[in-house]
Amino acid sequence: MASSSSYSNPPCAACKFLRRKCLPGCIFAPYFPPEEPQKFANVHKIFGASNVSKLLNEIQAHQREDAVNSLAYEAEARMKDPVYGCVGAISVLQRQVLRLQKELDATNADLMRYASNQQSNNNYNYGTSHDDHHQTNYGFSPNTTWNNNPEADDDIQ
Repeated sequence: MASSSSYSNPPCAACKFLRRKCLPGCIFAPYFPPEEPQKFANVHKIFGASNVSKLLNEIQAHQREDAVNSLAYEAEARMKDPVYGCVGAISVLQRQVLRLQKELDATNADLMRYASNQQSNNNYNYGTSHDDHHQTNYGFSPNTTWNNNPEADDDIQ
């Protein structure tokens, strides 16, 4: 025989975790669905159910979802890194952005150096002179191939 509670909605993750009846006006129900029990477990472990309840009651209804998402993100980060939490993740990402920016700057400098070498090679007439209709090569063959390796540029000068 089925009980009357089997016909109602299942309790939210918070009420199920706290082992209490989930009432129709439960402050946690809209933000901690029964399908996401770990979300509330993490938030409860880091912040405490009482503190989260107070916070949700003190802020406006349209801000609650963002607040719960922030709490859940910070709680998950604190579970992974108890000392720094999400600040540690942000720090790692900032260092990665700086490293990638330096790499991009170096690549752009290499590209500019390559383009400059290509331009100077195209404009250089290989030392030829057209005086008196004689051609002087000054020791260079018109078919000389140049090394455009940026590390080798120091040797050419």
